[in-house]
Amino acid sequence: MTFHHKKHIFLDLDHTLWDFDKNSALTFEKIFKLNDLHIDLSAFLEVYVPINLQYWKLYREEKIDKKSLKFARLNDAFKALNLEVSARMIHQLSDDYITHLSTFNHLFPDTIALLEYLQPKYTLHIITNGFKEVQHGKLNQSNIDHFFQTVTNSEMVGVKKPNPKIFKHALQMAKATAEESVMIGDNLEADIMGALNFGMDAICFNYHKETLGSEVIGVDQLLELKMYL
Repeated sequence: MTFHHKKHIFLDLDHTLWDFDKNSALTFEKIFKLNDLHIDLSAFLEVYVPINLQYWKLYREEKIDKKSLKFARLNDAFKALNLEVSARMIHQLSDDYITHLSTFNHLFPDTIALLEYLQPKYTLHIITNGFKEVQHGKLNQSNIDHFFQTVTNSEMVGVKKPNPKIFKHALQMAKATAEESVMIGDNLEADIMGALNFGMDAICFNYHKETLGSEVIGVDQLLELKMYL
């Protein structure tokens, strides 16, 4: 199956183009130093990363708000490591994390090559569940903002992927139809099933090495997308 006839491509940002795990680790390293906290970074990340993913799932499902997510993910990680960190310090770290995250700008290998390959053939867009105050910084700092005609953020719409309203909003902004569009992202539930259920084709960048069902098209490397696009 190929999608040469499509006109619009919608891409997720974190874990798809922007190397979230690498940039996040560098941010924690920086803010622990800033706040004079002597915490073993690899031990912290080992517990924090899965906790953060769980909280983002709750956030997508509207079960917690942004403020709770930002505090609880850190609080739970420190508790799991039996570290005594005050609530005041957790709030400080949470703010510092948001401030410094977009100053790191590692992209996945071949992100620029992929975008340069796609840009002459399609109109490119972003759909992201990330916090609005950080996402534009990420696009600017990593010098990929000029590739995209529109950026749809869940906070603009008031719902998150996989909610169909965010896909509808993104298509309206792009002046595109579902039939002429493809969604590319890493999250099977939010990006892929969200798009497919909305009536858009989708390709999974299988960064998390999940088992994909036979109905899902997946690639392990970004440049493998050339087989379909």
